[in-house]
Amino acid sequence: MNGHAHEMKWHTSYWPLLVSVGILFLLPLAFGFYFVYHKPLAAVMCMGVGAPLVLISIVGWVREGMEDEHGIGMGLSLWAMPFFILAEAMLFVGFFVAYWVTRLTAPVWPPAGTPEISVAVPVIMTIILVASSFTIHMAETHLEEERYNRSGFIFWLMVTMVLGATFLGISIFEWTELYHEGFFFSTNVFSSSFFSITGFHGSHVLVGLALFLCILLPALSGKVNDTFVKSASVYWHFVDIVWFFVVSQLYFW
Repeated sequence: MNGHAHEMKWHTSYWPLLVSVGILFLLPLAFGFYFVYHKPLAAVMCMGVGAPLVLISIVGWVREGMEDEHGIGMGLSLWAMPFFILAEAMLFVGFFVAYWVTRLTAPVWPPAGTPEISVAVPVIMTIILVASSFTIHMAETHLEEERYNRSGFIFWLMVTMVLGATFLGISIFEWTELYHEGFFFSTNVFSSSFFSITGFHGSHVLVGLALFLCILLPALSGKVNDTFVKSASVYWHFVDIVWFFVVSQLYFW
């Protein structure tokens, strides 16, 4: 043994456990109480517990990763994101396969009770989301060593967040208009697929915005983790790509 050996230390974090508990309340329990046991109050209470717990856990976990006290972020963060994206992609595949089977075996499509859904709205949403991929790329370019500009990075990051928030706002508006026309989750098999897939994608947009917020706040005080920014950017591009499948299958097929 020489004097240069490094002492190995365990890295422990309670944030993964907390976010898992939050997801348990936010999705399975809330879904079960509302749709299986028909207890909306219990479902709302579960969401009231799960949503804040998930958000707090994400912020805490991300902050812990950005501070990187144990020096492991550079080695793992960027390479771990593709594995996470692969797992998320499989979830989307499950939704799409279920939709395809339903769509291709239905005698009539769209089913009775389905209102005419505007194709202009998803086109606008697509333009906004594609633009946000360009803006996050612009933000990354300002972190390159030869043209480092923290102010430029913050500006383009904020533009990306505004575009993402606008996308979510339009999605909420669309859902509201459909509700007013009597098109609900339980209206027919298409409504179940439509709200499930668009809602699942919207939740990923929300997570992406949470990641950007966790990047923005330290950046305002002068702290930027390049590896984390690249990982969040890869995730955002994934969300953008998935949206093309959502649009093509639900709106134009």
